[in-house]
Amino acid sequence: MTTIGGDVAAGFEPVREAFAENFAQHGDIGAAVCVYQDGRPVVDLWGGIADRDTGRPWERDTLQLVYSATKGATATAAHMLAERGLLDLDAPVAEYWPEFAANGKTDIPVRWLLSHQAGLVTLDRPVPLAEALSWHPMTAALAAQRPVWTPGTAHGYHGRTWGWLVGEVIRRVSGRTLGRFFADEIAAPLGLDFFIGLPASERHRVSRMAYRKPNVDLTTLPPESVPEELREQVAAWRDPNSFSNRAYAVTDPPAIDFDSPEVQAAELPASNGIGTARALARMYAALIGEVDGVRLLSPETVASAAKEQAAGMDQVLVAPSRFGSGYQLPTEDNPMSGPGAFGHNGRGGSLAFADPERGIAFGYAMNHIVGGADDVRAEALVNAVRRSLAWPTC
Repeated sequence: MTTIGGDVAAGFEPVREAFAENFAQHGDIGAAVCVYQDGRPVVDLWGGIADRDTGRPWERDTLQLVYSATKGATATAAHMLAERGLLDLDAPVAEYWPEFAANGKTDIPVRWLLSHQAGLVTLDRPVPLAEALSWHPMTAALAAQRPVWTPGTAHGYHGRTWGWLVGEVIRRVSGRTLGRFFADEIAAPLGLDFFIGLPASERHRVSRMAYRKPNVDLTTLPPESVPEELREQVAAWRDPNSFSNRAYAVTDPPAIDFDSPEVQAAELPASNGIGTARALARMYAALIGEVDGVRLLSPETVASAAKEQAAGMDQVLVAPSRFGSGYQLPTEDNPMSGPGAFGHNGRGGSLAFADPERGIAFGYAMNHIVGGADDVRAEALVNAVRRSLAWPTC
């Protein structure tokens, strides 16, 4: 049996049971989960193996790369600047970043960057990876790029480019890189163990990821053998020129080794945040209430940030998605804790969100990258939270 460390408050024992079940039945190797209720931690658990090659155990302070759950941290930085009156989300991006106006992008508002409506999911010419990691060559390429759809008429998940786009606006407005702004204005006041741009001194604490190959590669099946509800999506995966593939081919080479020191040290505000589940839950708790005297955003700003901006068929995911201004909103596939929640998941299973109506903030991080409809780990934990609070499960 996997040894589970940490504590749960009285009444939250179902979360400990679900966390242990994730190791026993659902493929977790190393993981952590944290839940805040009304500004205080009620679940803080960790367990398993941080590195299968060495057998290093997952400790209380083990750090984990959480892929796109990073977007929630980046969105929070943007909304902090907006609340301070330094950034108008409805102003043109070019007002803050003049070069961005090239190729028909003069009138794209900042909000469309946040809500994946700008049509900048890909590049005509990928940027060499080493240059992309250094920041400015990628932002210059995006500033020169023509949108691949008329901005504002559709939405599609800007999986990679979102971080450079939103991060550059934050840099232009604040005078600091996104990683520096996050460290100064969010992590430091809250004491968060979370980094966008990992210091070399912290690398020894980072868990190493393991990747599960799908049991069946749907792209290798005859089209008539693919379940009907997945055929359009699988057809997009098969097509190298689809947005589904081009959105993740903006660097040369397109594959990025997120375990590498170079990638972890760079600032990729869409995808390489590294921290603890505790840090994610604590940040979201401070979005919807005070945590040890710190509140990041006013209720009015939170309500505006979580207001739906885009919904329906996603041009990249080829599936329904919903976005506020930077945060994901609940869908059938990612219900979070209910209709009032907002947050962001990450590739392979990580999830963090807040539910202002219920006073709940949640963070889950793990090193076994699974993904797909059969990955029930985060959902099992959220349902356990719901059972603990006597809410209906999803």
